[in-house]
Amino acid sequence: MMDSMGKFLALVGAVLFLMGIILMLFEKLPLGFGKLPGDIIIKRDNFTFYFPLATSLLLSLILTLILNLLFRK
Repeated sequence: MMDSMGKFLALVGAVLFLMGIILMLFEKLPLGFGKLPGDIIIKRDNFTFYFPLATSLLLSLILTLILNLLFRK
């Protein structure tokens, strides 16, 4: 039981690491990834609040599809 949990956590960590690298690369490209319509940005005098709602939903959909393909029986 613990062995499979350890493997699962290692896989999740590797996926998150790769997604972080991909996001850093996408940030340099002019695709607008991370600045999609639906992302919430509130700017005040000395305060900026950014909540990437649409980007989070898109990443969730992509990760769900990838993990379903990986763990399909």
